[in-house]
Amino acid sequence: MNEIKGLDEIQRKLKSLPDKIGRNAMKRSLRKGANVIRDAARGNAKRLDDPDTSESIAKNIAVQSGNRRRERQEGGPVMRVGVMGGARDMGKYGEFKGAGKGNPGGDTFYWRFLEFGTSNMAARPFMRPAMATAGGAALDATVAAMQSETDKELAKL
Repeated sequence: MNEIKGLDEIQRKLKSLPDKIGRNAMKRSLRKGANVIRDAARGNAKRLDDPDTSESIAKNIAVQSGNRRRERQEGGPVMRVGVMGGARDMGKYGEFKGAGKGNPGGDTFYWRFLEFGTSNMAARPFMRPAMATAGGAALDATVAAMQSETDKELAKL
């Protein structure tokens, strides 16, 4: 496991900041780390996208922050990397098909079938390998951003 250097100093700086300002600095830093994973997932998804269709899973991969309720549950800011229109299936008779057509990459409800496979198709994951390969780089980006973001916020006070 990687050792995180400078974490004690960052924690000390965060404690000296007012809650809202510290939370905002943490969110910006987490987003920079999540963007590393998002970019890796997009690269993996581009290899799976069918060039003959207008849909693009890669264009629908996005970073989203958690809401305040989720932050309270988790004990701090949360960032998620996922596919827009994500956890929805076609329904029993396909009634949800087309519901995500307003997304940048079109209606890519089928991303889950590729990621996890089906009873008729082997999995061709793109999100999980992105996390596995880019996780260390994302952590490094988050820590580096956290140092600069806390310094910026402290300078404003």
